[in-house]
Amino acid sequence: TTEIYTLSLHDALPILALMLRAIDNKDRWLATLAPAGTGAALTVQHRLTDPAWINWSFNGFGWLPQGDTLWFQSEHSGWSHLYLKPLSGPQRALTAGEWEVHAPELSGRGDAFFFIANAGDPTRFDLHSVATTGRAEPVRLTRLGGVERFVLSTDGRRVLLAHSASYIPTQLSLLQVRDGRISALTDTRTPDYKAIDWPGFEMVAVPSSHQDRPVWSKLYRPRTLEPGRSYPAVLFVHGAGYIQNSHQRFPYYFREQMFHHLLVDAGYIVLDMDYRASAGYGRDWRTAIYRQMGHPELEDLIDGIDWLAANHQVDPERIGVYGGSYGGFMTLMALFRAPERFAAGAALRPVTDWRHYNHGYTANILNTPQLDPEAHRISSPIEHAEGLADPLLIAHGMLDDNVFYQDSVMLAQRLIDLGKEDWELASYPLEPHGYVQPESWLDQYRRILKLFNQALRP
Repeated sequence: TTEIYTLSLHDALPILALMLRAIDNKDRWLATLAPAGTGAALTVQHRLTDPAWINWSFNGFGWLPQGDTLWFQSEHSGWSHLYLKPLSGPQRALTAGEWEVHAPELSGRGDAFFFIANAGDPTRFDLHSVATTGRAEPVRLTRLGGVERFVLSTDGRRVLLAHSASYIPTQLSLLQVRDGRISALTDTRTPDYKAIDWPGFEMVAVPSSHQDRPVWSKLYRPRTLEPGRSYPAVLFVHGAGYIQNSHQRFPYYFREQMFHHLLVDAGYIVLDMDYRASAGYGRDWRTAIYRQMGHPELEDLIDGIDWLAANHQVDPERIGVYGGSYGGFMTLMALFRAPERFAAGAALRPVTDWRHYNHGYTANILNTPQLDPEAHRISSPIEHAEGLADPLLIAHGMLDDNVFYQDSVMLAQRLIDLGKEDWELASYPLEPHGYVQPESWLDQYRRILKLFNQALRP
């Protein structure tokens, strides 16, 4: 019922640290094993249990070079933090708070950890350090807001930073740890790109009617709203489920970001929400979808519509929704389960039946179809297709290597069987999950824009 997840051999001691996890991914153990013949058994040093599933991130661990002490990451407080565990004593926390530790790296001398965290603002990521003594609070080393990765020098005095901003792709800079000086090493932007006056967006905390925490989101809108004018709105739903898109880094969805500005120029307001299941906001946010994919997220989208209507002159009767992969799945759930709140949607490469998606991802969230058929039934759009009442565009690459093209074909047949009208399936014969042909991207977004112009304009 378990499998070895990863190993770490101490540099000086004849002892091995192992991380193991249960096949159902609801338990994770950090254990140590001494060599055969010493009489020592496998010893559990830490156990993490989650009634939903153990995060596939935040599983780093290793040895401190000074003595018999392990370090590890854990979400057992509800947030990813760093801990030390002497083999002969209790564990202790090096970091704490409602923020996440990412990519911890031990300094060469073993006296400090360097890590990326979103402390103080869940949308901003900076480099921090904390002493392994645990006698001091973590120190923020940068205030860039968009740190992505870093590499420590062997002496721990300098750090190579990869960082970005909302409209600046990843660049390299050098940080001098002692005095905090940062020197830019690259600027890959062309003069034409630098000359673009991006309108920008506003990072907003949309109030929730279902929880005591807001839904962090990106709001794209005209700088000034015309008095008395009512605007149509589009909700963008990011993919992957467990990623974060409301942040200060250059977005994975940079094409969509440009499309959102095009929509604003065409008279729309756009909201891009980090719905429940998104990364960056702790364990409870991540696991809110356990056994009910598409349900908490839809509640968050509807809260977004209500907030737009109350605060930004949005007509709640003219709401569009679109997204790819998980975002395509959510577009279908929105149109099928809340047709009274959405007027049109574009589902791009969508999952339509979770019973056919890859086990490593789905079994964590919904268990398996054999053990938990009800979770798969309520979470699969194909089971709710009778609710479709508004225009729907389905777009899917026929060579999709992630969400197979068969998902959209099965849904198409289901819509035919139900006698549904005003939907179409656009197929892309040369495309995998992430399109590679510029012509396909252009065709897809032309279709989305046409859909919204026809369905959402007065």
